[in-house]
Amino acid sequence: MHSGPFHNASKVGKHRAAGAPRPTANAAEGASGPDPSVSGGGTPGGRRLGEALVRWFEEHKRALPWRQNRDPYRVWVAEVMLQQTRVDTVAPRYVSFLRRFPSVEALAAAGEDEVLKEWEGLGYYSRARNLRLAAREIVNRYGGRFPDSPEELRRLPGIGRYTAAAVASIAFNRPAAAVDGNVLRVMARLHGIDEPVTRAPVQRRIERLTEALIPPGRAADFTEALMELGALVCTPGQPDCGRCPWRDACTAYLEGRTGELPVRPQRTAPRVVHGAVAVVTANGDGARAGRRVLVVRRPAGGLLAGMWEFPWVETAPDASEAECEAILTRTLRDRYGLDVVVDGGLPAVRHVFSHLEWRLQVFAARVRPGAEAPAGRRELAAQGRAAGEDGDLVWAAPEELDGLAFGRAHRRIADTWRKRRPAP
Repeated sequence: MHSGPFHNASKVGKHRAAGAPRPTANAAEGASGPDPSVSGGGTPGGRRLGEALVRWFEEHKRALPWRQNRDPYRVWVAEVMLQQTRVDTVAPRYVSFLRRFPSVEALAAAGEDEVLKEWEGLGYYSRARNLRLAAREIVNRYGGRFPDSPEELRRLPGIGRYTAAAVASIAFNRPAAAVDGNVLRVMARLHGIDEPVTRAPVQRRIERLTEALIPPGRAADFTEALMELGALVCTPGQPDCGRCPWRDACTAYLEGRTGELPVRPQRTAPRVVHGAVAVVTANGDGARAGRRVLVVRRPAGGLLAGMWEFPWVETAPDASEAECEAILTRTLRDRYGLDVVVDGGLPAVRHVFSHLEWRLQVFAARVRPGAEAPAGRRELAAQGRAAGEDGDLVWAAPEELDGLAFGRAHRRIADTWRKRRPAP
């Protein structure tokens, strides 16, 4: 691990001779070359790096909806949404979420189903559940006022080191280092850090190095600027070093190592799960006459906790279509007491999580003529769309599927089935 960005001048000449453009003078470098004092650690040169970054940000920052004001509730919602989700995906959903839940009080008063539905399609649904739980605690414990220190913020559900530092710095201008994947990459290149940035000790060191660069009184601007630098300039693969305000202070650039840093361990391939899904229909009677489709709620803990889905069962990777039909028929009978006829296949669905991949064969099925759907199962209209317990089994009208929170894979199944289903 190198101690700073200016430890080896001999490699600078080697990098330039290899054809890289000659660095131009900027706020961190004088006419005679890089200033060795610009190495962070709280030195005046380190703070000049931070000031140069803030000036760059003021000129180049994107107009994003969460930058319209720095209200802590809005900052918090944006930071949680932006974890693991692209900016272009988040932007319209952020506006929609705030329209639905304009304040921490509104979010605290909402039901879990309502929040999950608004979050649908963003993935990592524990974020939505924790947002609601934290909102309730902010209202009940703090009277609706956000804590303003990273330490207090981290006591709230779902708020870790990064989110706490981001909210404290952006909303309250606290000099806290908000270190996410973008920041790890930028700082590893700036300082030439040769150890994997996934290691906790390396991340703590990067936090200290980052905090040392924050200009006095400009923590909010610096935090957003550093995130912007990582998102627009110091990107994975081939960074756009010609646009970087830190280029002349960057170890990776000066040594021609931007493609090598940051160091990351090799990723393991996601585990593949094969399954068979049944879209089961039955006819209602009385006031609820018409076709109904069966949906079940996932358990309250674990992957996609509390979300709705169609019944499905894991299968062998090489299971044939006939074998999948037989497994589904048996599972629906044993698990739900349903006697069904499988009418045929629907398009298969593949969905990749960060650690898991689903490969699902999908079948349309119906309760066998003369057989009855399980008695006592609730319907959405009878429960106000607020089903309660894990494993809930609900017969929904096709139009009611829009009001339920599905994961992406099962939402695609629902949309495909509705387009292809026969007229009632």
